[in-house]
Amino acid sequence: MSLYRKPRSPYWHFDFYWHGHRFHGSTKTANRRQAEKVEATEREHAKRRVAQIESARTSLRLQDVATRFWTEIGEHQASGQDTWHQFGKLITFFGPHKLVTEITDDDVAKLVAWRRGEPGRRGGLLSPYTVNGTIKALKKLFTRAKHSWGVRFEHEPQWRKHWLKEPDERIRELVGDEGERLEAATRPDYLPIFRFVQATGLRLNECLLRWPEVDFAGRQIRKRGKGNRLVTRPITPTVRETLWPLQGHHPEFVFTFMATRTTRDRVRGQRYPITYHGLKSHWRYLRKRAGVADFRFHDFRHDFGTKLLRETGNLKLVQRALNHASITTTTRYAHVLDAEIADGMEAVAKSRTRSHAKLRVVG
Repeated sequence: MSLYRKPRSPYWHFDFYWHGHRFHGSTKTANRRQAEKVEATEREHAKRRVAQIESARTSLRLQDVATRFWTEIGEHQASGQDTWHQFGKLITFFGPHKLVTEITDDDVAKLVAWRRGEPGRRGGLLSPYTVNGTIKALKKLFTRAKHSWGVRFEHEPQWRKHWLKEPDERIRELVGDEGERLEAATRPDYLPIFRFVQATGLRLNECLLRWPEVDFAGRQIRKRGKGNRLVTRPITPTVRETLWPLQGHHPEFVFTFMATRTTRDRVRGQRYPITYHGLKSHWRYLRKRAGVADFRFHDFRHDFGTKLLRETGNLKLVQRALNHASITTTTRYAHVLDAEIADGMEAVAKSRTRSHAKLRVVG
């Protein structure tokens, strides 16, 4: 008998097995007939769930799915650290044993609400961009499970309806003497990486080069970047001048810093690789010391794109240089061409004025 009553509960409960999997719980009703209907529904649900488990070529538990994604893809991506952080958030919210096939639109909506209520690093609430990052991480798991592991989702969440509207990203470039102030305030061991990012416009993760990614003979840098896309940069004379003297500092990593004191894991005077979090931490200190306000590390990329477009007037070239998947993203820099557009409009207007003057003389 799969329906029964517990001594201290007014409700009927169900408890049955299907293909070796146990299903049990409360029917939330004290009426026997209604309980039988609930049990019948649960049996149909159990059949579908077991079919999904048996057809999948992987465990459907969230923690197992996240671990397999990390092993196959995540740890090899430039954004791996952020992916790992987002997976941690998902497991904290859903629990490690939640089956991904049971995550619904309602679950995703509750996840969004939970993330929106979390405090940010500097007080206040998380930005829409950060919240969307968690939803995108969950979507990555669904996509990988569906296309690579044979997992079938009967009711995959409608992701688009959960995205929060993100404000347009502002374009900030170094103005006046800001560049000179930053360089003057930078420690000599950190100076090469800051000169490198200014000369290439690469993202922070993409700047953490390894020597096999630097081909001096072929005059090219090749590295996996955002979305695991291959990012290439020519080794210009400026880039070569920055990188060449760094050879011999470390056998694997290009950019290093010199330890200023001896600690448990460092020896004063020896060099260690510059890390993602170490660079961000040093950047906050450097920006404050140089007195450059409202300029993020990522704004070096905007500075590069803005100045490149101003110099060349070629949006397509800037798209390729910044490795944008769509030129729509690059059009954020189009304001740089406003002055050229204004000059062109004025040239047209003056041309028409000269034409009218000639017509009057001829007449």
